[in-house]
Amino acid sequence: MTEAHLNYIDGEWQESTGGETFTVHNPADVTDTVGEFQYSTQADVDAAVAAASDAQTEWADRQAPERGEFLRRAAEEIRARSDELAETLTREEGKTVPEAAGEVNRAVDILYYFAERIRDFGHEKKAASAPDKELSVVREPVGVAGLITAWNYPFVIPVWKIAPAIATGNAVVFKPASNAPNCTRKLFECFDEAGIPDGVLNYVTGSGSAVGDGIIGHDDIDAVSFTGSKSVGFSVYEGATEDMKRVQTEMGGKNPLIVSDSADMDRALSIARWGAFGVTGQACTATSRAIVYEDVYDEFVEGIVERAENIEVGHGLDGADMGPQASEGELTGTLDYIDVGQTEGATLAYGGDELTGGVYEDGYFVEPTVFTDVDHEMRIAQEEIFGPVLAVLKVSGYEEAIEVANGVDYGLSASIATDDLAEAKRFADDIEAGVVKINEQTSGTELHVPFGGFKDSSSNTYRESGDEGLRFFTSTKTVYENW
Repeated sequence: MTEAHLNYIDGEWQESTGGETFTVHNPADVTDTVGEFQYSTQADVDAAVAAASDAQTEWADRQAPERGEFLRRAAEEIRARSDELAETLTREEGKTVPEAAGEVNRAVDILYYFAERIRDFGHEKKAASAPDKELSVVREPVGVAGLITAWNYPFVIPVWKIAPAIATGNAVVFKPASNAPNCTRKLFECFDEAGIPDGVLNYVTGSGSAVGDGIIGHDDIDAVSFTGSKSVGFSVYEGATEDMKRVQTEMGGKNPLIVSDSADMDRALSIARWGAFGVTGQACTATSRAIVYEDVYDEFVEGIVERAENIEVGHGLDGADMGPQASEGELTGTLDYIDVGQTEGATLAYGGDELTGGVYEDGYFVEPTVFTDVDHEMRIAQEEIFGPVLAVLKVSGYEEAIEVANGVDYGLSASIATDDLAEAKRFADDIEAGVVKINEQTSGTELHVPFGGFKDSSSNTYRESGDEGLRFFTSTKTVYENW
């Protein structure tokens, strides 16, 4: 019998008041059941928020290094279970074991970073206008934070929200994506083993309409941080700001890689291959468009097709290079876009087929796909696909490349492959993106610098990661002392 996993509320693992559950399957083999999870109700959300509200003041009163110590202990628990957690992640979300292990290790690094950073964050002396005055800026926790995350990085995205939230003295009510709740369940086990005080962290599974909306609209939630799709993100932002809550939303991308005629082609192809097909293209920062100067266009196309041909697709636990899509819905969406691309007149240079039969029979597999002869106005060049599909566009040179790169509704991550320093610096100035890369893939970021996008990629209210992540979860108090 499949185990029914529980919510974590006020330091206890609890069944939902509604008594219903939902089932999660391995996307590489849907006959493999990952587990059953609570289909929670508003009553469960209310209980979690009440627990967080009751715990928050005492938690905030602890000294910052003491709060950081709980992050450090949780990191040690994760590290001790890293192999198990990577396997859990692969089985639940589908990415390969090396990709999953990298995600787990990144979570450890984030926890250690915020455990140390919080020691000297939150109190800053300023120069006063008279010698008998003292002036300081103090940052205090906003209160109770509602965190809602996506399924594609189901371990590390929760950590990069939870770590700064609790480090700064907030309590948390967390809703994982229903596609991948088991990774975060085990994350909460690690915090529980680390001794996190009751009520500081609460985990509630279920639908967006019941749990997500319940968190966003709750009177005792003070801040909402969301990562997910553009359509849901817009709804989250509208719902949270209606009650004047603090809100940050990180949504999609249509990320370009510009390939200059000065680029080292082998390096450019490696950047494109990993950016487009790593984690099965299921990243908001994945390379979705390669914008290539006409003088090197044919060489690039030949090279990227060759690299796509050499990608082994299969079960992440079996050593494949690329795993399945995370759900039937994601697979269907990708296949629909592949049909759209062909209908619009783009050339399917490689891939495009669903993989079936044999080891693929019970999973959601698709070939890595390359489109050429893509026009900038085509939907496959404008809309986020969230699968292993790369659209290659030919441009005359830098000016057209920048125009095409910026000519979408998104502005999350962008890269250029070039050996021309002046061109690289110009690109950094001209590109409309929150994350700008030179000779690096569009995916992947450092943990101590801001992360977020322009235009429809982000609410543009607050960034995540580093000090920006800490600032989102704190309010500013300016203190004047006259002696």
